Amino acid sequence: MHDSICFFIFVTMNEQVIDIYEIIHAFTNKLEALQSELDTVRVELAEAREEIRVLKYENECLKTENKALKRRLDKYEKPSKDSTNSSIPPAKEDIKSETIRRTQSLREKSDRPIGGQLNHAGHTRKMVSAPDEVIDHVALYCTNCGCDLSGIDAILEDTTQEIDLPPIETIVKEHRHYVRSCTCGCKNRSSRNRRRGGNQVVFGKNIQALVVYLNIVQCVPYERLQSALKTLFNIDMSQGTIRNIIVKTNNEAQQALGLIKNHISKSKVVGFDESGCFCHGILNWSWIAQTPLATFVFIAKSRSGKELKQRFGKDLENMTAVTDRHPTYFSLDFKNHQICLAHILRELQYLNDVDSTQDWSKRMQELLKEAIHIRNQNPTKSIDTKPWMARLNELLAQNVSHLKDCFEALRKGIMKRRLCVFPFLGNPAIPATNNASERGFRKIKIKQKISGTFRSDICAEAFMDLHSILDTAWKNKQNQLSAILALK
Repeated sequence: MHDSICFFIFVTMNEQVIDIYEIIHAFTNKLEALQSELDTVRVELAEAREEIRVLKYENECLKTENKALKRRLDKYEKPSKDSTNSSIPPAKEDIKSETIRRTQSLREKSDRPIGGQLNHAGHTRKMVSAPDEVIDHVALYCTNCGCDLSGIDAILEDTTQEIDLPPIETIVKEHRHYVRSCTCGCKNRSSRNRRRGGNQVVFGKNIQALVVYLNIVQCVPYERLQSALKTLFNIDMSQGTIRNIIVKTNNEAQQALGLIKNHISKSKVVGFDESGCFCHGILNWSWIAQTPLATFVFIAKSRSGKELKQRFGKDLENMTAVTDRHPTYFSLDFKNHQICLAHILRELQYLNDVDSTQDWSKRMQELLKEAIHIRNQNPTKSIDTKPWMARLNELLAQNVSHLKDCFEALRKGIMKRRLCVFPFLGNPAIPATNNASERGFRKIKIKQKISGTFRSDICAEAFMDLHSILDTAWKNKQNQLSAILALK
């Protein structure tokens, strides 16, 4: 019996051992299969990660390309900017924009008829009572039968007058300088000695004044001025002489220029502006400070506020500055500030062109136009600004984030300077726009458009100084040629 039990146990254990072996073998095969599958998954995962990296890179490239294409497409979808809806100067407009600007106007059409208005007083040239020359036109023979009419008295039927120039001829004045010796031995002269080495033949003050007038006021460049003098007056004058005449006149004008600068320094309201100009190929900046009665223009190397500080110093603290929204002016300690509403109206016009379905920019435009109209209707009255500020704040508080970015940019820009929008209503002496300063720059821009650049710093300074004096004379209704002669 003992042997039977042992045999049974041995057989049972042997079967168990065989089962464990098979289980371990199967488990090993399963592990190997899982390992192989895991290796496959790892390879596929690596390939998927590489594919994702490539797709991400392609996505970024497509986004960049999309942005670039959108920017290129914007100029076709968005309205173009010109001088009517932005601060782009007319000189930089393309031909199409310039043509539209010259044939259209932002002014609203009125109900008045075209041409001269009812009861408008006309003006025409009147005949003088004592003409310089009388020419009689009398028929000498009959146009029908050819009979001689010289013995028949003529009857005056009609009189006309013709305004013309006399033959243009230059005159030469010879100045003879004598010396008288006094009993004390002193030699007396009526004028100073001629500079040794100088030319014995010089140009008179009338020709010099004409040269300055044509170059500064009419912006005639040296070469064309040289040709005009030869053609009109038979005067041979080199470009160097033209330059010397202008510089000499500028030296004679410094006292008058000082008076203009002093007048502006003491003024309570002053318009300022700046614009780029080229001097011997290098970008400089021309600055203007002006009032209704005076203009002061100067050239500087930079666009920073230190240029105004250098020339006006602490006088700036007593001024109300009328300017655009350039940050330079707000870094200076002005007493008060008025921003140019014409600039804002042009920017609002652009927003109207960008999105004609919205009304925010249109309402803002109507508010500013209404304020300007009220001032024009009451040129000497001080107007309460509180209701106007309330309407402005209401518009600025509106959310325009659902519109294009340019709407929010302008809203923030006006919000930042909202206290500088309506000072012109409270003080009649403050203009609503900076147009007068831009008009003062017009001559300089025309000069640059014709000549391209100033040849030297001395010539640039001479042009700015003389333009200041002559524009001041024009503002005071004085003859500019007579103003040049007064400097001689």
